[in-house]
Amino acid sequence: MQFKGMKWGVPLAVMMSGTLAFAASGAKVPDLGPNVAIFSPSTPATEIQARIDKVYAAQQHSEFGAERDALLFLPGEYKVDVPVGFYTQVVGLGAVPDKVHIAGNVHSDAAGKNDNATTTFWRSMEGFSVTPANGLMQWAVSQAAPFRRMHVKGDMVLNQKHGWSSGGWMSDTAVDGTVNSGTQQQWISRNVEWGGWTGSNWNMVFVGVNKLPAGEWPSPPYTKVATVPVVREKPFLEVDAKGRWGVRVPALRRDSTGVTWRGGETPGKTIPLTQFYIAKPSDSATAINAALAKGKHLLLTPGIYELDDALRITKPGTVVLGLGFATLKPVKGTAALTVADVDGVTVAGLLFDAGETESPVLLEVGTEGNKLRHTQNPTLLADVFFRIGGAAMGKARVSLLIHSNDVIVDHTWIWRADHGHGVGWNSNTAANGLVVEGKDVTAYGLFVEHFQQYQVLWKGEGGRTYFYQSEIPYDPPTQPAYTSGTGVDGWASYKVADGVAHHEAWGLGIYSVFRHPDVRLTRAIEVPKTPDVKFHHMITVALDNLGSIDNVINDAGGPTSVAPHRVTPKVTNYP
Repeated sequence: MQFKGMKWGVPLAVMMSGTLAFAASGAKVPDLGPNVAIFSPSTPATEIQARIDKVYAAQQHSEFGAERDALLFLPGEYKVDVPVGFYTQVVGLGAVPDKVHIAGNVHSDAAGKNDNATTTFWRSMEGFSVTPANGLMQWAVSQAAPFRRMHVKGDMVLNQKHGWSSGGWMSDTAVDGTVNSGTQQQWISRNVEWGGWTGSNWNMVFVGVNKLPAGEWPSPPYTKVATVPVVREKPFLEVDAKGRWGVRVPALRRDSTGVTWRGGETPGKTIPLTQFYIAKPSDSATAINAALAKGKHLLLTPGIYELDDALRITKPGTVVLGLGFATLKPVKGTAALTVADVDGVTVAGLLFDAGETESPVLLEVGTEGNKLRHTQNPTLLADVFFRIGGAAMGKARVSLLIHSNDVIVDHTWIWRADHGHGVGWNSNTAANGLVVEGKDVTAYGLFVEHFQQYQVLWKGEGGRTYFYQSEIPYDPPTQPAYTSGTGVDGWASYKVADGVAHHEAWGLGIYSVFRHPDVRLTRAIEVPKTPDVKFHHMITVALDNLGSIDNVINDAGGPTSVAPHRVTPKVTNYP
C-alpha cells in the first residue's frame, strides 16, 4: 500500500499495521492509493480512531475542498466512533452488512450553524452494521448522501436537534428500531425494512418498504408504492473468508420489497478485483481508455481526475465504480464519460464536476437514435452526482443525457450551484440537468436543481420517476431572461415532451427561491394532456417572498406563496 504515511500526521507503520496483519493471512491487499484506509479487526482501536479523526478534521467543513477519502473496514468487530464529513465514504467489506459490525457513535452532523444540515452533502455509508451509542444513530444530511446496504441495530434520526435538513436516500437497509425524519424536507426510502417510520414535512416517498407508515397523502404527505418494479442494487467491494477481493454485482430484481441480504449473500455475481483497472487521479484519460478497450472494469480511487478526453465505456457488462466520491472533471470541453448502447453497464459512486470550458454533456449513455432494447440487462446509474460551479467555475449544457432504452437511475443529485465559487447567471451556465430520450427509463431518487431551462426534459416513452426534488434557479435576473415561450413565464422544472403518450411519476416536490423581484414561473410541471401521462402526489413550496409559482402542474394546483401566510399547493393526481 502507498499510504504516504505522514500525510495525516500518523506514522506509516501505524496506518499499515492492520492491513499488514490481514496480508499475513495470505491475502493480497490491493493498492487503492493514499486516500483509502483499510482497517482490520487486528488493528488497535486507538490507531483506527486516529485515522478517522484526521480525515474528519480535514473534511468536516470542506464543502468545496479537493480531498477525497474512503474508510474501508474488513470483516470483523470494531469499537470506534465514526463521524463522516464531506467527500467521505465509509464501507464495510463483508458479503452482508452483519459481517462488519461497528459499536459506537457513527454519525453525520449538520455542516452549518444552528444545527442546519441543508448543505450537508457528498458523504456516504454502505455495507456494515451499527450498534449506535445510546441506541440512536444520527444521520443529518441533505442531497448526495447515500445510505445503502446498512443494518442499524437501534433507532435513527435524520436531522440534528431539529435543525433543517434537505435529504435524502436510503436503500437495501434494515433499521431494527424507528426512523425519525424530523425536519427533513423530503426523503425516499427504497427496499428498506424497519421497525417503523415517524415524521413528515413536504414529500416522503416509500417504495418496496416492509412496514409502510400510517396515513395518506396529502396529510401526511406520504407516497407509498408497494413494490419496486425493476432495480439492480449498486455493486460493492467485498472480501471473502480467504481474503480475496472482488466486486459483487447484484442481480436484477423485479417487483421487490425489502432488502437483498436477509437470506444471506445478495444474489448476483462477483468479479475478482484483478479484472479491474485500479485508476489513480494521476492516470490520463488515454491510459484509462486503453484499459477499458481491453475489457477491464474500472475502479476509480479517491481524488479529482482532470480529463483531457472523455472516458469511453464500450464493452457490455462493464462496471465503473468510484470510491470516496472520485470526481471526473473534463478540462477541454469534452464529456467526462460516455457509455455505448450496450447491455448491462454500471456507472456508480462518482461525482461529475464541470470544467471551465463548456462541455456539451457530462455523462452520455447510448447514442442518439439507438433502437436496441436492454430489458433483461439494463444499464444502471447509481449514486451519480453532478455539479456545475461551486468548487470553481464550471459550465455544461446538459449534465446527464440518456439515449439508451431501459436505463435505471438509482439516486442522483444534479446540481447547478447556487452558492460557492464561480456562481452567477452568466457564470456557471447550464441549460438542463437531465434529458431522457430512451424508452422505459426508470428513475428512483431524482434530485435536480437550479438549471437555467428545464431541470428535467423527458422525451422518451414509458418513463417512470419515483421521487423528484427540485429547487428552480435562484438567480434569473429578469423575466425576459427566464422565459420558455410566448405567454409562459420561466421554464417548468419537470417537462414531459409534447409528443409523449406514456409517462408516470410519484412524489414530486418543487420549490422556488427567487432572489430577484418580478420573476415568476407559470407552472412547476408541464406535461401533455393525455390519459396515460399520469402524475401522483405533487407539492410546490415558496422558500422566499420574491416571485411565485403560479400552478403545480399545467393549469392545476394554484399559486404558492409565503406572504401574508405560507401556501403550499398540493395536487393528488393528474389528470
